[in-house]
Amino acid sequence: MDNSISSSNPATGNAYVVPAQTRIGHVHLQVTDIEKALGFYRDILGFQVVQRFGNQAAFISAGGYHHHIGLNTWNSLGGPPARKHGAGLYHTAILYATRAELAGALRQLALAKYPITGSADHGVSEAIYLDDPDGNGVELYWDRPREQWPLTAAGEVQMYTRALDLNALLAEASE
Repeated sequence: MDNSISSSNPATGNAYVVPAQTRIGHVHLQVTDIEKALGFYRDILGFQVVQRFGNQAAFISAGGYHHHIGLNTWNSLGGPPARKHGAGLYHTAILYATRAELAGALRQLALAKYPITGSADHGVSEAIYLDDPDGNGVELYWDRPREQWPLTAAGEVQMYTRALDLNALLAEASE
């Protein structure tokens, strides 16, 4: 029995394209300790706990959504941190609506003396990189408005990686 499916529309021969309004709704992260993970995601980044199952799982969100991030210890309780080499999740990216909101997150990190691993201006966005307590990569970023994105002469997006002035960003954090 052949369980394979075709990636093109047999009627037109065109490859499927995901609808433009499609979004990634949530991510589940394996962590070694729920309290340690909540100390970062809840207490520093400010996510709210929506539901919790003891030391096995916590579902957290921004703005009351059912969950943006699931934290679980189902296969990782007390285990080693996330590995840096090999296949797997490179990082979870958390999108802020404005530069000022990203600046507020940077202020929280600074107040907590939480280490960041990098930062960058990508032309289309500005980003701060760090690891959660289990070594899972985290990107905090905001997207510039599309009309400000750098484009090639052919109209294609031209991303780059340049230094991000963290002090200038931090100055935009509202109290």
